[in-house]
Amino acid sequence: MREPDDPYSTVEVRNPNGRETLFTVKVAYKDRTGVTLADTTSQVSVPANGRATLRMAAASTGALDRLDHCAVDPRATADR
Repeated sequence: MREPDDPYSTVEVRNPNGRETLFTVKVAYKDRTGVTLADTTSQVSVPANGRATLRMAAASTGALDRLDHCAVDPRATADR
């Protein structure tokens, strides 16, 4: 399998609040058995009652050939 030059995940964050908020998003990259190969965290500002799309670079797993799926924490943490 050819390793991609720029592996990433795309995450949509929705903000149900009445003000713009900065959210921290966490993604875990896992193998087919559910073992975490790498984690990545990023922040995104989301407008009031809106949504934002975040492109998150896959942390260097050293084992992209074992990468099967990613798991996103279903609740992003509001930071402000």
